[in-house]
Amino acid sequence: MTGKNQSRNVIWLVFRREFLAQVRTKSFVVGTLVTVAIIVGALVAFSIFRGDGEAEPSHIALTGDAPQLAQVIGETATAMEVPVEVEEATSDDEARALVESGDVEAALLANADGSYTIVSDDEPDPMLRTILETAVSALALDQALGAQGVDAVALQSAVDTAQVSVETIAQPDPERGERIIMSWVALYLLFGTVMGYGMYVAMGVTEEKSSRIVELLLSTIRPLQLLWGKILGIGAVALLSVVTYGVVGIVAAQLLGLLTVTTTALSVFAATVIWVVLGFVFFATLYAAAGSLVSRQEEMQQAASPLMIILMACFGISIPAIFNPEGMLSNVLAWIPPFSAFVMPVRTAAGVTSPLELAGSIAVMVIACLVASILAARIYQRTVLTTGSRISWVKALRG
Repeated sequence: MTGKNQSRNVIWLVFRREFLAQVRTKSFVVGTLVTVAIIVGALVAFSIFRGDGEAEPSHIALTGDAPQLAQVIGETATAMEVPVEVEEATSDDEARALVESGDVEAALLANADGSYTIVSDDEPDPMLRTILETAVSALALDQALGAQGVDAVALQSAVDTAQVSVETIAQPDPERGERIIMSWVALYLLFGTVMGYGMYVAMGVTEEKSSRIVELLLSTIRPLQLLWGKILGIGAVALLSVVTYGVVGIVAAQLLGLLTVTTTALSVFAATVIWVVLGFVFFATLYAAAGSLVSRQEEMQQAASPLMIILMACFGISIPAIFNPEGMLSNVLAWIPPFSAFVMPVRTAAGVTSPLELAGSIAVMVIACLVASILAARIYQRTVLTTGSRISWVKALRG
């Protein structure tokens, strides 16, 4: 067996040990099932309460010149895209009784001086009040013009021609709302995966170091074989989680009718998986190095704090890209690792990423991963067998 094949077999054994150690734990199984249930439950709740169905019509009662006023109210409500149903009352007392019984939301009573009064249990809905006031004013204007001999039909025809239309150079994106939601989901999924499983890598390295298990392991295998086996094993668990949550979310959203841009969702999901892999490799190698700097779990958080700051910066600086994916900040960060790992899924969700930009950004990120791996490997080999107080990043790099 060649040295290269033997090295691969060793990495595979470490990979298999790390992967099975994670997926066989009760916490992983229960956590995955709970997360899947939360995803499905949240989507079901959103589909029930999102309120994008037909709105319930407002019921009102009228007195006075009811037929003509009812027609004007209907036309006004239609123009405002608010459903209103009108019921004629024979008297003010009947209209008030309808309000008191809850059969109608409000009553519009005609007064002797030509004015009107809105009667309701509480302050009337602002939109309904606007409709009623507009309709009353329109009816009064028509009646006044008719009394002066003005042809109401000809007047309305002349008014209708004086309309202002809007012409947009850029076509509006009907999928913008869904794209923004997918951007948030991709960003949170990426951040949570990289941070959570990156910390697993660091904790695993520190645990092996503090228990002296690493000394036994390194007596038979090389440090880099142990390092890459651990990173790839935990990375496979992270990828399994991302794929599981993504597939469940897309399928559930599709079945519930929440997702209309299936092709876009699949492309965003694929991009997220790619960037999760690259982002995880970049940060996991550095988290492994951070774990090797300390000998106790209590010190690990402090050693990993620079990485946490960088992760938070990547997350925070990517949020503006959700609302302005074609802005200068987004365009620049798409080429700067590790920010590109967080910005590019957002740009993909917005549909502003070209194949050339995607390929170029991935290539730059791969180079960054190689550089991070070299630095992390150097630190890991120098510090994984050391004991005592915490070693600083600068000291570890200098050797």
